[in-house]
Amino acid sequence: MKKILSIILAGLAFFGINKATAEEINMTGKKVLVVYFSRTGEQYSVGNITEGNTAIIAKMIADKTKGDLFEVKLKNDTYPAAYKALTEVALSEKKANARPEIAENVTNFADYDVVFIGSPNWWSDMPMALYTFMEANDWSGKIVAPFVTHEGSGLSSIPSKIKTATGTEMLDGLAIYGHVAQNEREQAKENVLNWLNKLGF
Repeated sequence: MKKILSIILAGLAFFGINKATAEEINMTGKKVLVVYFSRTGEQYSVGNITEGNTAIIAKMIADKTKGDLFEVKLKNDTYPAAYKALTEVALSEKKANARPEIAENVTNFADYDVVFIGSPNWWSDMPMALYTFMEANDWSGKIVAPFVTHEGSGLSSIPSKIKTATGTEMLDGLAIYGHVAQNEREQAKENVLNWLNKLGF
């Protein structure tokens, strides 16, 4: 029994800080950055959209936390607008462990205490451009909260991948359906606010 408990506690330590610790963190006065990657065009279950699912959630988070928004964009965006073609490119980049060049970085990244990282769930992972962003910055002393839009895959292993890439303390993540973000805005907002409240915002 003691061995099982030790394994559970070790798992909590690896994947992030537990809820009790999260509640003890005072978010008052902390400078917040909301980083996200999002796509428009044809998307699964919502059709052709002009505002990405993840972008919608990112803006809700920034509004509540008074955080700054930063969209990770490709320097040379050749991603197809068609959904199936996009998934094929995403899978190819994942297999190649690609690091697509991004258009710009956050010049004052050191100023932020808490960083929300938002991503669509692509093949149980993030778009590779988010790895480019994470590897380009110093995460010392940061606290990270992940959020993911999906259509059934949830967070997958994205929080653990962020932790591996950044080495930061991790707060509990939010997984929200893309069709809820897109077409049920009030429900999406309620989910976001409930999550942020649990994180101390």
